Amino acid sequence: MYQRNLDKIAELSSHSAMGVSGPNCDLVNFSEYISKNLKLYELSNDGMKLSTHAQANFCRGELAKALRKGPFQVNVILGGYDAKTPTGGSLYVMDYLGSCVKANFGVQGYASKFCLSIMDRDWEEGMNEEQAVNLVEHCIKELQLRFLINQSNFIVKVIDKEGVRTLKFGADPVDN
Repeated sequence: MYQRNLDKIAELSSHSAMGVSGPNCDLVNFSEYISKNLKLYELSNDGMKLSTHAQANFCRGELAKALRKGPFQVNVILGGYDAKTPTGGSLYVMDYLGSCVKANFGVQGYASKFCLSIMDRDWEEGMNEEQAVNLVEHCIKELQLRFLINQSNFIVKVIDKEGVRTLKFGADPVDN
């Protein structure tokens, strides 16, 4: 069944989240598997949290392992904020085959056909939050104009030094 308000962005820690696209059964199973294993790692290692880079490598490794056993048909965008790194924020894009690349921006699924060119043209180094939200709004408007499916709800998560926050665009009153 098509869900208009399904949140496909799983919070992995207070400062990281993972967006997953694919069939619902795979995306729910994979995102829960990754988030619970990262929590288990934290509990097993005296509260030590993995960096965003380490989380991305763990996620990539699990996708690669599953490829030969029972593959997950998911594509992943994992982002986070690490105060100890010079840049602070980082973003990793992964596909269902287990390939992983650090990127400045990423789009998965059908939206990539419409939004990658917009992000490639308009993304700039050092954008503030307002500029980034405007860029996302531009992508959403383009999707609503050109994509065949009428998607009215969009959930965007902002990750910064304060943590993970949720923004909703065009949300139905039922979702609030």
